[in-house]
Amino acid sequence: MKLKVITSNPGKVAEYARSFSELGIEMEHLRLPYDEIQTSDLSEVVSKGMDEIVSKGVRDFIVDDSGLFIDSLGGFPGVWSAYAQKTIGNRGILKLMDGAGNRGAEFRCCIGCDIAGERIIVTGICKGSITDSERGSEGFGFDPIFTHDGERTFAEIPIEEKNRISHRGNAIRLLTEELKKKGLAERSADP
Repeated sequence: MKLKVITSNPGKVAEYARSFSELGIEMEHLRLPYDEIQTSDLSEVVSKGMDEIVSKGVRDFIVDDSGLFIDSLGGFPGVWSAYAQKTIGNRGILKLMDGAGNRGAEFRCCIGCDIAGERIIVTGICKGSITDSERGSEGFGFDPIFTHDGERTFAEIPIEEKNRISHRGNAIRLLTEELKKKGLAERSADP
């Protein structure tokens, strides 16, 4: 079986392909624009997006949404992370946090999967904190200002290590567990 990965980011397709190959599920990249509702809840964004995608006649797909939620900023940028990254960037976030005592934050990734007529939505989380400055050259987005271990930012660790601990990696593991538990992975692997 093939699952369509609905994204504008080909890197996500490759990441999903590596994770789902052991289940006998192939990934296919599909660029399909859909409206993202304005809400502070990632699962609501994903669920409404799935409704729209299904209404367009698409089945057997994966869609996801991610965000950085910072405690001292009331969860900002959250679902608006992509917009915040484009407009104020890492330096803007650091400026907003200047003098903040609580630097706690978490990355969240919500994945919605429509497979064999079933809908599964999972959310993976990686807890950590925001650093005082940008560090590292790997990764993208907020990676240079987020640390999961208080020592290294996501931009300072190898991608393989990041994928084992990241919000997306955790969400992918939750999704594969759900597929196995529901017997959908075995069904999908059949010819």
